[in-house]
Amino acid sequence: MLDQGQAEDISVIDLSGKSSIADYLVIASGRSGRHLNTLAERVVEALREKGIRPVPVEGMANAEWVLVDAGDVIVHLFRPEKRRFYNLEKMWGLDLPDLAEASA
Repeated sequence: MLDQGQAEDISVIDLSGKSSIADYLVIASGRSGRHLNTLAERVVEALREKGIRPVPVEGMANAEWVLVDAGDVIVHLFRPEKRRFYNLEKMWGLDLPDLAEASA
């Protein structure tokens, strides 16, 4: 649905073995605050249609970075300059060392 809403640079990051906060991060950019809010509304509506409720959303008031928490999947929608600043792909996309191996 993000691609149908003309979201830009959509990335999916598998968090398996990296974090317990979610299984996946979806990251996409929008052209404006209004565009980000519309994308977030589409995501929330699609989740509700699948029976996922409640769907917490943060950041729509300032629409620089909107977060949709779908439980096992967290969707981050950014204005391009904020996305470059936070660079979540780099933070979560890197292979992290296995802590068990590092302590051995």
